[in-house]
Amino acid sequence: MPDVPTTKGRATRARIVEGAAEVLREQGVAFTTLDDIRGRTGTSKSQLFHYFPDGKDELLLAVAQFEADRVLEDQQPHLGRLDSWESWQQWRDVVVERYELQGDQCPLGSLFLQVGRSRPGARAIVAELMRHWQEQLARGMRALQANGLVSPALDVDRTAAALLAGIQGGVAIMMSTGDSTHLKAALNTGIEHLRATAGEPAAGLGQAATGLCEPADLVDGAYGQRLSAS
Repeated sequence: MPDVPTTKGRATRARIVEGAAEVLREQGVAFTTLDDIRGRTGTSKSQLFHYFPDGKDELLLAVAQFEADRVLEDQQPHLGRLDSWESWQQWRDVVVERYELQGDQCPLGSLFLQVGRSRPGARAIVAELMRHWQEQLARGMRALQANGLVSPALDVDRTAAALLAGIQGGVAIMMSTGDSTHLKAALNTGIEHLRATAGEPAAGLGQAATGLCEPADLVDGAYGQRLSAS
């Protein structure tokens, strides 16, 4: 991607990416052409290739990054302030609502199916999404520790990783079955586990937390196709 030195240029690129995301959600990756995106965003062919010289695959990766950012944005402001049991419950409800509305659609999964999930750019997007998500969960658990609501001996990083794995597994099952029961169970069990550590020795808690759910490949998305990638 070329440098975008001006505020106007950055705004134009962002507008193209957001417009492309809308078209892809509506029509699906396989049925969307660059002309469709040009028509929605009001850009010329030369302008489109100025910002995305490698064509559709480069644009799809930019949309994948947009969709990955959206996963965390949709959980705010709750994900960013998990310092009380009320905030954890609000976050839990937002996550369930998000994925129930998404249903069996998967924007990220369908995009990666098109450009190749093993492509370095695609892997980097997924890895960064998971890293940020886990970090925010861990930050929330540390806030609970600071407020005396969970044991100070809790293995925060391991517990956050287990909770995230549970969410991903629940989403993957929901996409296959249309049933959010497993997603709710992973979230409820994760929060119940945190509550159970309050004021208790934490020996073995990190190990217990890993039983929330088996890790699943990342899945997240909605362009009418399924792919393990929550």
